[in-house]
Amino acid sequence: MVFQIKIAQGLKAVDAAAWDACALQAGSDEDDPFNPFVSHAFLSALEDSGCVGRKAGWAPVHILAEDEGGKLAGAAPCYVKSHSMGEYVFDHSWADAYERAGGRYYPKLQVAVPFTPVTGPRLLVPAGPQADNVRAHLIAGLRALRDQIGASSIHATFLQQTDLTALTGQAFLRRDDQQFHWFNEGYGTFDDFLAALASRKRKVIKRERRDALGNGISIEWLTGSEITEAHWDAFFAFYMDTGSRKWGRPYLNRPFFSLIGERMADRILLVMAKRAGRYIAGAINLIGDKRLYGRNWGCIEDHPFLHFEVCYYQAIAFAIARGLERVEAGAQGEHKLARGYRPVITSSAHDIADPSLRRAVQAYLDQERRYMSEAVDELAEATPFKHREES
Repeated sequence: MVFQIKIAQGLKAVDAAAWDACALQAGSDEDDPFNPFVSHAFLSALEDSGCVGRKAGWAPVHILAEDEGGKLAGAAPCYVKSHSMGEYVFDHSWADAYERAGGRYYPKLQVAVPFTPVTGPRLLVPAGPQADNVRAHLIAGLRALRDQIGASSIHATFLQQTDLTALTGQAFLRRDDQQFHWFNEGYGTFDDFLAALASRKRKVIKRERRDALGNGISIEWLTGSEITEAHWDAFFAFYMDTGSRKWGRPYLNRPFFSLIGERMADRILLVMAKRAGRYIAGAINLIGDKRLYGRNWGCIEDHPFLHFEVCYYQAIAFAIARGLERVEAGAQGEHKLARGYRPVITSSAHDIADPSLRRAVQAYLDQERRYMSEAVDELAEATPFKHREES
């Protein structure tokens, strides 16, 4: 079957139910059936709030595949980028080298969820006999758009295995990185999780949790209708204060949080810390069917270990309470290892138009993948869990 490829310059042009029918059926058995970041609600909130758009350097050009009857059969969230910020898969050195050699690296095409280092479907194609065919059409559509606008490259980031296989099968270059995820081994309580750790590590976590909640600090979990605009006001103050110091310019604005609160509140968990009658810190998480996704954190008071408590330990406790299989705590951070999070490989795929740049990038990635595999194996040996002789 031949599918027609179209470009949508914004999700307002795409029926929400049709998009979600593709997005929310695109995961494989080992992935989360509901990845909230590729939902129409989340991606459209980025656009409608102005966090994403031409002025932000993220111009939407979503790739759509329609069948002969005009029904949406697949899609890919795609953006024309004029910079490399907000991606969490860093290609600044590629851009710099190419432009010093006389090339033009920007614009480029980014197949991604903006500002979100979370693995999930990127070629949004429901399972079925035509799935591979639809993916091939989407990939061809990406390359046609790249040629049409004179982009240097296509970058599809934080890929699940199905999409990675499809893209590397079409000669995209694979890149690997690492994150730290917590896995629920059937724990009934947080203490059950602690019991799986070596004694010394268990004592450290207990002390950190005790110290974090000193000075009269309490923790609240808020989700669904419990989240009010006052909560968003408080959280945004934390986000701006911490984000401005850490990154210089936070990517998300205040309207974005209100929009996701309106559109997907049941999929949001706010972990808020309160002291002396006011909120002083908080973290936002999104809730999938099998996973909890930690995203942004901030505070207006500094307290020892409060970051670990709000972002990591409370996420573990919530996942155990909800029976979720995994907590994904965002990019980077080897400090997560001592808190029971394990190293995992994340992958992206890159298609470079210029043969000379492609050869240089391929050589670099071959070496980087070997290093990353060795690093993850080494880190896996340093987890705080009991060794067999301690069990």
